[in-house]
Amino acid sequence: MPKIKKSFFEKIKKIVNIGNKSSDDQEPEDTSEVEVAETGILDNEEEGQLAVDMYQSPTEIIIKTMVAGVKPEDLDIAITRDMVTIRGKRMEVYETNEADFFHKELYWGSFSRTIVLPAEVEIEEAEAAERHGLLTLILPKIDKNRQSKLKVRTN
Repeated sequence: MPKIKKSFFEKIKKIVNIGNKSSDDQEPEDTSEVEVAETGILDNEEEGQLAVDMYQSPTEIIIKTMVAGVKPEDLDIAITRDMVTIRGKRMEVYETNEADFFHKELYWGSFSRTIVLPAEVEIEEAEAAERHGLLTLILPKIDKNRQSKLKVRTN
């Protein structure tokens, strides 16, 4: 039997089919029921996960993610020295009936992503900018080798 390809929506939502898989990992014949691989997908409070690019320079950690359709003031970005959480919500606004759609693949609703950082960052010096739907976070690394001279006061 040929292997059944998962739709783009199934891959994003991490939905897997219930049934007995054979030893060669073929999809089951009965695909009428689905099971959620991660919690929250079928709940009323479903939440999507942002895809991110994260890289570093010698002095900064840079995180980029697409937040098209979200106003900057509707984004919630929480930063600690070793973690970043980005939260928001895309509001669905359509001018057509549900029955008139041929495809409906865009994600609408709440989303979040928590990222553990590979190095500690200076929270006060972090910057966030959005341009054309691309959110860029620039997080300066803490320089643990930086030294400072301390003067001793005398009374």
